[in-house]
Amino acid sequence: MNIEEYMQRAISLAETYRYTAKPNPMVGAILLKDKTIIAEGAHELFGSNHAEVNVIESAKKKLGEKFKSFSELTLICTLEPCNHRGKTPPCTEAIINSGIKKVIIGCQDPNSRMAGKSIKKLIENNIDVKVGFCENDIKEQNKFFFYKHNNQKPYLTVKIASSSDGKSHYRNKDRTYITSVSSREDVQQLRAQYDAILTGGNTLINDNPRMNARVNFEINQPKKILLSNKNNLDINQQFFQDSQVEIVKEKNLETVINNYKNKDYCSILIEAGPKLVNAFLSTNLVDEVIVYQSPHPLGANGVDWFNKDITVESLGFNLESSYKIDDDTKKIFLKC
Repeated sequence: MNIEEYMQRAISLAETYRYTAKPNPMVGAILLKDKTIIAEGAHELFGSNHAEVNVIESAKKKLGEKFKSFSELTLICTLEPCNHRGKTPPCTEAIINSGIKKVIIGCQDPNSRMAGKSIKKLIENNIDVKVGFCENDIKEQNKFFFYKHNNQKPYLTVKIASSSDGKSHYRNKDRTYITSVSSREDVQQLRAQYDAILTGGNTLINDNPRMNARVNFEINQPKKILLSNKNNLDINQQFFQDSQVEIVKEKNLETVINNYKNKDYCSILIEAGPKLVNAFLSTNLVDEVIVYQSPHPLGANGVDWFNKDITVESLGFNLESSYKIDDDTKKIFLKC
């Protein structure tokens, strides 16, 4: 195996923990002696040991059996190791203290707290460092993380369910399920990818949603952001039961999103009614729009998602992909 093949193996290790590492990036690591894998590790859970520490701890169990000294080993890691003390100690410290003398890094960290500083520290401690292997794959794997640090804001996706005639729900009726069971199950998978879900007070009152990710695998549940200045919110509603909820009364949406640039939110999924959705789409904040479209109309008693002659495309988005889920169509639009 060459370096790229080992790096792909490390990327696969990282992928295993896609839903539990977030909002941290997925990171995988391997320790090699010559061309033999001695130990493997990944960042498994937000707030717990990073991949580099896990792989070093795993290798320690084989010290004296598979190798005599860490100086014999090469560390391969997908992302530049951290060099700051957050929820865990710096990974650079663990690498240096272990005695490892060669490190191969897939991609430099976009976070300004690292961004080459960790590489510099390793080199200053007489460690041979090489950088730049499978970078595009690593950036795609951690799309939200890279976007957040390169753009100084979380990646924002608007998700809507629409009838064939562009309606969101029936007027003056109880909660309306527009799309199929399969589409609603797909939404659960979508929610699981995001760090937070944002909605408005009217949706909370009208729909009494849970807005969690109901999936059959372990995840860090998305946090919830409620934009509302209502004083009569019922905190016993199911929305408040299974995840941290932040109530935001600020009305300026750019200010709202700007407040998250230094928080642990790399991605936010917006699920709300037409008023709040259109307010977001009228800004330059939204990066992606996902539409689950039913083949069935709601008719004159339905509430329009958009004003006449307004479409997702006319708001500055291009259709990236479209595919069927049962009789529904899922459309993904990206900002032009």
